[in-house]
Amino acid sequence: MTPTRNRLAAAALAVAGLLFLLYPAFRPWHDEDTVDGALASLGSNAWVASHLFAMIGFVLVPFGLLALRDVVRETRAERAAAAAVVVFWIGAGLTLPYYGAEDFALHAIAREAANGAGFDLLELTDAVRNGPVATTTFAIGLVLLGVAGVLAAVAVWRSGVLPRWSGVLFGAGFALFLPQFFTPAASRIGHGVLLAAGSVLLAAVLWRAAEGQTRSTVTTLAGNSRSANLPMA
Repeated sequence: MTPTRNRLAAAALAVAGLLFLLYPAFRPWHDEDTVDGALASLGSNAWVASHLFAMIGFVLVPFGLLALRDVVRETRAERAAAAAVVVFWIGAGLTLPYYGAEDFALHAIAREAANGAGFDLLELTDAVRNGPVATTTFAIGLVLLGVAGVLAAVAVWRSGVLPRWSGVLFGAGFALFLPQFFTPAASRIGHGVLLAAGSVLLAAVLWRAAEGQTRSTVTTLAGNSRSANLPMA
């Protein structure tokens, strides 16, 4: 990747971090074990927007990981960075279908229930959320996202060209993505803050590294130009 592309990838990672913060911040937090609470949460436009924020975040993160792989190329961290890209892509692919069902299917079901459709909202919601194939692929996807986050943090730590600590929050945020679903709303919002901080911090480090690549390229080109003008012996 060129330095310009690395900067764009770093910017995508920063945007992803902010979207992961907006996800729990905008998500309605009603008691979804009751009909009224489920209608208030699932049937709202904020439900659709908040889950969409998360889905876009999952799409954007791999661009940042591609920049990380490029920055640590030819170091002992290259394999870990490359593995982080692949594992994250697979994890996101397994996670996104469940998010789509949560976002669009449950919203449509809640709107129909609000309009007087004759079905049990809670029973149908449970069927969508807790099907064995859906929950299994979702759990595997989230575990893989956690593994990818840790691999990225390891790559940063081992690289020797990036500050060691700059990937720790990012790795922790994705490692905690699955456990945070079993915590209260305040903890989930706190997890969003962690993911945002980790993603933006890593993005800033990658942006600076891309600027360093640009300066190095300019210096090399200038040196080659001066060499071309030297008289031959």
